[in-house]
Amino acid sequence: MGMDSDLYCEGLVRRFDNNAAVDHISLDVPAGTFFSILGPSGCGKTTLLRLLAGFDKPDEGEIHIRGQRMNDVPPNRRPVNMVFQHLALFPTMSVGDNIGYGLKRRKVPVAERRKRIGQVLEQVGLPGLEYRDPQELSGGQRQRVALARCLVLEPTLLLLDEPLGALDLKLREQMKVELKHLQKQFGTTFVYITHDQSEAMVMSDQVAVMRDGKFDQVAPPEELYREPATPFVAGFVGDNNRLSGELVAIRDNLAEIRLDDGALVRGRVASGDLQTGHRAELYIRPESLVLSGEVLNSGFSAMQASVRTTLFDGANSRVEAENGGQPVYARLPQDGSAPTLSAGSFIRLAWDPALARVFGAGNP
Repeated sequence: MGMDSDLYCEGLVRRFDNNAAVDHISLDVPAGTFFSILGPSGCGKTTLLRLLAGFDKPDEGEIHIRGQRMNDVPPNRRPVNMVFQHLALFPTMSVGDNIGYGLKRRKVPVAERRKRIGQVLEQVGLPGLEYRDPQELSGGQRQRVALARCLVLEPTLLLLDEPLGALDLKLREQMKVELKHLQKQFGTTFVYITHDQSEAMVMSDQVAVMRDGKFDQVAPPEELYREPATPFVAGFVGDNNRLSGELVAIRDNLAEIRLDDGALVRGRVASGDLQTGHRAELYIRPESLVLSGEVLNSGFSAMQASVRTTLFDGANSRVEAENGGQPVYARLPQDGSAPTLSAGSFIRLAWDPALARVFGAGNP
């Protein structure tokens, strides 16, 4: 357990009908960290959050908050607050009364309550709205009121259960930035669960990628993106192309794969179970692929692909092609230098092997 840990868990297990929804999870979250748990629906992330909040008890393992064991501490006694996707603001109370509800239950004097409500409204960018009706506020403003209601209680941990899921796309993008700023401003440790990898990558200091009750990898966002530890992380975090073929050789930590169309391509070894003669998978990001009439550098890998279509999305515009029946996406250059790409035409795609990752095809 780190000396500055706000949250430390070891060997957490929670079973339902002999199935482990949380399967020997351990984590150590330093104070002041924005820590996200990212994974698909059904991976166990909400069950894990309920264990941390105290709404459920682990079958095995330990939960410590600020060095204190929490396994048998009820939710209302833990230094924890929670923000849900459905904000559950009290509709018959003003904004100020919503925010001060927890302070009132703690019997904080009226003058102190008003002072703290005013302070926290300033901090979340809603000064002077104490007497407004929550129904009069925008979705983003209600989101900040829900955060203020928790943060005014000065919890050690703020647990957030997909809180942006009910917002429209533009507001969700805006709130991602605001949440990141608010967390740094308050210095409170956030534990945030989401299935949206963009949310986790933009906001977090550390991200735990969860699958089938376990963590596949815990790392800063950039490391997850550039150095995925498993094929699942490589495929789940960001866009990635997956090319399958036969492993021919490994030299200087580079794996050489023969694709099904016969092309020999290379990428960095990412797992220790690679065997020549067996199937392997190469992952390469669309932005790492270069549309090239010729290989740009003698060290580059290249392959031929047949164009299916082009997809316009502003700065993220790309071409969809295929190699041996396997779909491949490549980012289109923004300077207009891309050749005319018609369906059925052939293009050459090249990449620096150092930017690709190779895993054994038998990996989970």
